[in-house]
Formats: sequence, C-alpha cells, structure tokens
Amino acid sequence: MKKQDLLRKAIEHIDIKSFDARPIINGYALMAFQARNLATAADVFSRMLADHDCKIILTLAGSLFSAGLKHTVADMVDHNMVDVIVSSGAIIVDQDFFEALGFRHYMGSPFVDDRALQELAIDRIYDTYIDEDELRICDMAIAEIADTLTPRPYSSREFIHAMGVYLERERLKTQRSLVYSAYKKGVPIFVPAFSDCSAGFGLVYHQWQRKGTHLTIDSVRDFRELTEIKLAVKDTGVVMVGGGVPKNFAQDVVVATDILGEEKPMHKYAIQLTVADERDGGLSGSTLKEACSWGKVDLKYEQMVFGEATVTFPLLVSDAYHRGAWKNRAPANLSGLFMK
Repeated sequence: MKKQDLLRKAIEHIDIKSFDARPIINGYALMAFQARNLATAADVFSRMLADHDCKIILTLAGSLFSAGLKHTVADMVDHNMVDVIVSSGAIIVDQDFFEALGFRHYMGSPFVDDRALQELAIDRIYDTYIDEDELRICDMAIAEIADTLTPRPYSSREFIHAMGVYLERERLKTQRSLVYSAYKKGVPIFVPAFSDCSAGFGLVYHQWQRKGTHLTIDSVRDFRELTEIKLAVKDTGVVMVGGGVPKNFAQDVVVATDILGEEKPMHKYAIQLTVADERDGGLSGSTLKEACSWGKVDLKYEQMVFGEATVTFPLLVSDAYHRGAWKNRAPANLSGLFMK
C-alpha cells in the first residue's frame, strides 16, 4: 500500500456550536452512573462561568486535537469560557501548531502492520495517522522560532506566545488554531513538559546548532507564572481533560501560594473527565476528593466523570455554550500580567 492511500481521509474537528447538547444533558441528569455525573459536571461548569470572580483553568492531556477536539477548545477561548490553559506538549505543538502549518491528521485503523507504517514514515495514534515527514517540518519550525529569540531562559508560555507571533506573521494555513486564538485573546498557555513533544526535537536542534548561544525552557518559571496568576485573581476553577502533569501542575499552584506565604483559597470549582482508575494510586485517576486532602480542591462544587473525552467533552462544552453564561464573561487577558 502506498502512503497516499493511507493518508487520504482527514480527521474533522467537531463543532460544538452546531448542535445543542442541553436536551441530552437534561436527560442524563435523570439517569445514573456516568450520565448523571456528566450532567452534574455540566451544572458545575455553568456555575463556574456565571461566577465573575472566578478565573477558569483548563488542563489538557492525551491525544485530543488529533482526535477532533481542536475547535472545541478554540471555541472556549474565543467565547471567554477559559482564562488559562495547561497542556501536554503534543496537543499544543504536534497537533495544533502542526495543523496551523497546513498539515492534517488522518483516519486510520489500529488493525494495521505497524512495521509497514514505520517504513512509510507514518506515525499512528490508535486509529489516527500522522505523516512523520510533515512532523519533521513542524520540528524545524520550532527551531526557526527559537533562532529568532534572544538566548535566555523562557517559560513555555513565553515561547508559545512567540509561536502565535510566528503564525500571525506567516499566516494560518488552517481554519482554526488554539495557539493563535489564545495569542489573540490573551489566554496564557503553559506546557510544563515542553520538551516532551515536537518542541523538544526543534529545541534540541536549535541548541545543537547554536552551541552556547541558545535559549532554554525554564519549567520553574512556568510554575511561578501560573502561581502569580493564582495570586492575582480572587477565585479559580479547573476543568481537567485527562490527567498527568497538566492536572497536577494546575492543582499545585494552590499549595505554592501557601509556600510563598500568600495563601489563596483552594480551587473553588473542579471537574475532571478521565478514563483512568484511582485504585492504583496514579495521579490521572486520583479523585478530586483526594486532592482536597492536599489542600488543592474545595469539595462544594466538584465532579469526576469517568468517560472518554471525545464523547464527554463536546457534550459538556456544547451544553455550556448554549446555556450562554459565557456571554456575560469579559476576557481576562491574563497574558497581560507578563507583558512588560
């Protein structure tokens, strides 16, 4: 089979504005198990959006944008439904920035000869294919951006802002981009493990070529900047899709304010959508009630939803979009805290 035969049908991103999930969520509220949990989470999210003293932190982990959820998050940014984003690197770089350069993810199958894919330079994410040759172009675009910046330590937020500048200069080659929307709206994006994606390959190349006159990514500065945001606002809520480093990073800022002697309240609202299990003690499945024991999450408005994000997340956001509480939220422009 030829490469072009496999990379034929592109993944399309779902449009949460094109359908009204409220009747589904209302029906789920009268059911049981995860249906009722999702309905409760929808109520918590709408309450979060209606609380004008609350700034919303969205955390993203997993292969979400390659699966068709990019426009869902971009709509959240464009409609003032999120104020800060903490993400894994692959979502922001390998998936969003990658598509902003004009590339696509393609429908595939998990029932395939992966050795044959490797020979064709096709990477697989379960039932999704990516052209490795195009990913290398993405890697080099990151190196190109790094080469234009003054050699010094940068937070991931600063570097992702520079990615937005790059997309504005070079012009978007796709309909939507979270990196670009966040850049225009003043929504800071943090990627605590920034080198764990295409950014890492591009920055390794940049450092190898520059030998001593290169930039670095300062993960402690990431933590400090997100803590500064927590210090600057009255209340916070978290919407967590998946778990991992982004989940812990967003929760830890509450403890960080205490360590600094500037104690701020726990996250007032919290939702997590996950397929992970809590029984092995792992972070991704640990409950929000458990997070309360660490002083991170209040328990009055919290809800775990155990379900796969391509199913649960669009319903949650569509419900909130059509309820309309976001219409009375002003852009927070928290990126402005760092623009001096």
